Amino acid sequence: MLLGALEAGGTKMVCAIGNENGEILDQVSFPTEEPNSTMLNIIDYFKGKDITGLGIGNFGPLDLNRKSKKYGYITTTPKYGWTNFNMVGTLSDALNVPIGFDTDVNAAALGEATWGTTSGLDSSIYITVGTGIGVGVIVNNQILHGMLHPEAGHVLINKRVDDHYSSNCRFHPNCLEGLASGPAIEGRWGKKAQELFDHESVWDLEADYLAQGIVGYILTLSPQKIVLGGGVMNQTQLFPKIRSKVQVLLNGYIDTSEIDNIDLYIVPSALGGKQGIMGCLRLAYLNTL
Repeated sequence: MLLGALEAGGTKMVCAIGNENGEILDQVSFPTEEPNSTMLNIIDYFKGKDITGLGIGNFGPLDLNRKSKKYGYITTTPKYGWTNFNMVGTLSDALNVPIGFDTDVNAAALGEATWGTTSGLDSSIYITVGTGIGVGVIVNNQILHGMLHPEAGHVLINKRVDDHYSSNCRFHPNCLEGLASGPAIEGRWGKKAQELFDHESVWDLEADYLAQGIVGYILTLSPQKIVLGGGVMNQTQLFPKIRSKVQVLLNGYIDTSEIDNIDLYIVPSALGGKQGIMGCLRLAYLNTL
């Protein structure tokens, strides 16, 4: 079965052809520019490929309520030109195939849960730390939705008193994304994350903020495993710092084997950066059943 996958990010659109086993047979990417030119590139790629279905993992927020008049829309995104854009409708009209639609991080969480390090678990979360911060959630083997979908990158955290950076989020002065995303790191320190790898103070502060968010997710969602991905997490020195700070913040309140063996609980992705596009293939497949 040939399936299409679209990982629609704020910086680039990754398009792929694959199958129900998560195998990627072809892949390209385009810059995310204004909708008209970007969508033409996407449609041109998928046209004539004989795909049975398309899975989209999209930057949000999104309307995922199939009863809503705006199902399939990108809603209040800060990405210029994309507010209230009908993503599903545009591609459905052009390609005439079933479409599975979810957030990019929910797609990545699904990819991990199907083929990656959280396979076989009932509940897990995938956190991406990059241009933004997003959290995909699997509960009882299902992607978590609700009123909308998790927007846990915008949970409010305590700002450290020695941090004089304002926020990279135009909505919140002290949310996780505003204080710990890649652009926040660059805005605070004047350099991109990869240029700061040997600056201990940078990663101590970053781990403080990420640990606060993760403790909140542990206490509310009780995931069986937490996967961290995204460009900032290529700084692998963050993992031991985050794990240690999570245990300090929990302060012994959660007494489980997972927290005792935290090196196996808070982990990097097992899919080498392909978790998002593979999750989109899974979305496509599930929507053809």
